[in-house]
Amino acid sequence: MFNIERRFEGISMRVDKFLWCVRYFKTRSLATTACKQGKVRLNDEIQKPSKDVFPGDKLRVRKNQINYELEILDLPKSRVGAKLVNIYVHDITPKEAFEKLDLLKYSKDYYRKKGTGRPTKKDRRDIDDWFENTDDGLGEKKDDGLEKKTDD
Repeated sequence: MFNIERRFEGISMRVDKFLWCVRYFKTRSLATTACKQGKVRLNDEIQKPSKDVFPGDKLRVRKNQINYELEILDLPKSRVGAKLVNIYVHDITPKEAFEKLDLLKYSKDYYRKKGTGRPTKKDRRDIDDWFENTDDGLGEKKDDGLEKKTDD
């Protein structure tokens, strides 16, 4: 009933502006892009950025591989501070969504970090030199009596 009363009063706001106002996106253009890409659903339907939202509507926003589920409590007049966001939005995202993100982070840590993949030519030469100077690859240096001569 609360939702119907607000619709007749004409109190509404665009989806992209609302998401920007309640700080789910840093800029309004990022919110607009997310709407255009179908990452924002209003009452389980993909909506354009210009679609109006009303108090009582439910939003589903896909951001950083998490499906946030939001219930709109009220509409802000402009962008609000981080401490005041809970006045306008109730986050009903299940805890399982955040647990999946943690699992994803752990699985990424299992693999090599970026930039440490295939060795470069210089890395390969350094590795070959290291193996030539060690005894059976155990890390102990050979003492073969030969020293490299340098020209000074």
